[in-house]
Amino acid sequence: MAAWGILLLVIYLLAACFTPTFIKLGFFPDGQLGLDSPMYAPPSWGHWCGTDRLGRDVCVRTLQGSSVALQVVFMAVSLAVLIGVPIGILSGYVGGLLDRVIVLIMETLYTVPVLLLSVVIAFLLGRGIINAAIALCIVYIPQYFRVVRNQTEQVKTELYIEAARAIGAGPLWIMRKYLFQNVITSVPVLLTLNAADAVLVLGGLGFLGLGLPETIPEWGSDLNMALDAVPVGIWWTALYPGIAMFGLVLSLSLIGEALEDFFGGNELKG
Repeated sequence: MAAWGILLLVIYLLAACFTPTFIKLGFFPDGQLGLDSPMYAPPSWGHWCGTDRLGRDVCVRTLQGSSVALQVVFMAVSLAVLIGVPIGILSGYVGGLLDRVIVLIMETLYTVPVLLLSVVIAFLLGRGIINAAIALCIVYIPQYFRVVRNQTEQVKTELYIEAARAIGAGPLWIMRKYLFQNVITSVPVLLTLNAADAVLVLGGLGFLGLGLPETIPEWGSDLNMALDAVPVGIWWTALYPGIAMFGLVLSLSLIGEALEDFFGGNELKG
């Protein structure tokens, strides 16, 4: 599973890296402009995946969408890890009133459905790559917090933690030196699964018109534009963005499942 997942992910990374270069060199038409291109042209040698209602090349827009999706998802899960993991360690180790307050906030966020919470946050922040990443980041922070906090509560009772306290180690040293390396093992698994879910949520935001500006190629917004065309037999405007989204989700899911097997199936839910 890991081999297939990594292979698919490498293909998306290559598409994200080299599509702008190919457009500049003239190998691909500019998917944004659609100049001198007929609307809803079927797949042909000139337009491998056809064109959309604005005459834009569907193949190029789909390839460009991989770069946007990877950027947003990478920023979102990275921020979620950087925020959720330290807060989880701090809350689980310190306990008391601080722990209860943080748990109340995180559990409130966790109980709200992912798509609904991301829609509300995206509506408040507005459209844009950074705003979409922040919206997704807030959604996934509680998951990392719950996993890390629960593992911290278990690890902090171990004898080597007590020994560290006995020799005079401070809380920050214990959390950084002993707790972090023992609670971080399940994070890569959760990260890849969240990344797969984030691709779908980003597509949902784009489909609802709350994700990225119209000038930025994005699979969800392209699927929204294809709704009116599919019933009249124009299938290519929806097929290729849908396949691209499915492939990226599949690759990240395969990597996540492989990592879960590698780490011994650590429990991801608090």
